[in-house]
Amino acid sequence: MEKLKFIIPTKEYEQQAYEYIQEFNDYNSPINGVGGLNRYIGDYDGWLDKIKKDRTIAPTDKKVPGETFFLVREADNKLLGIINIRFTLNKALLEHGGHIGYGIRPTERRKGYNSYQLYCALKFCQKKGITKVLLTCNKDNIASAKTIQNSCGVLENEIIDPTDGKLTQRYWINVEEALAKGKEKYEDNNSHILK
Repeated sequence: MEKLKFIIPTKEYEQQAYEYIQEFNDYNSPINGVGGLNRYIGDYDGWLDKIKKDRTIAPTDKKVPGETFFLVREADNKLLGIINIRFTLNKALLEHGGHIGYGIRPTERRKGYNSYQLYCALKFCQKKGITKVLLTCNKDNIASAKTIQNSCGVLENEIIDPTDGKLTQRYWINVEEALAKGKEKYEDNNSHILK
């Protein structure tokens, strides 16, 4: 796998961030894990401010603290994916959403990027003292389910999402176990991975 960067969003990626959201719209693909970027089109600075504040907000029934990262390919500095990591769960996230939401732009899928992005997110979780993470996905999202399963995700159950009526799968990942599994694959090839 080529060299990738797992970075905090910066002003440098403003145009690419908009193009990323537009690509999801062009492909009629659900937008997940972007930290609300799709609601800030035309106000990137406002979004950067929002995700900065997200790191330290007090947990409520509607919001929890979290961090958003970009996955960028080094060779062409292209924004490939966005991932949002929540430090804690409220009742709603415990059922639908979990600790981590992610996405890879439609034209860059099936290249292993999301597995790497999830590995980086789990490294971040470990640094934050989060030992077990919940990830959820629609049952019909086979690619996401495989990414989670390949990262030691264990299916707890399936529940109906009241917002769309679809079946949601709820997976738990033991962070230490998943990192041990992915260490050789990812850290040998990307020595600059989040430490």
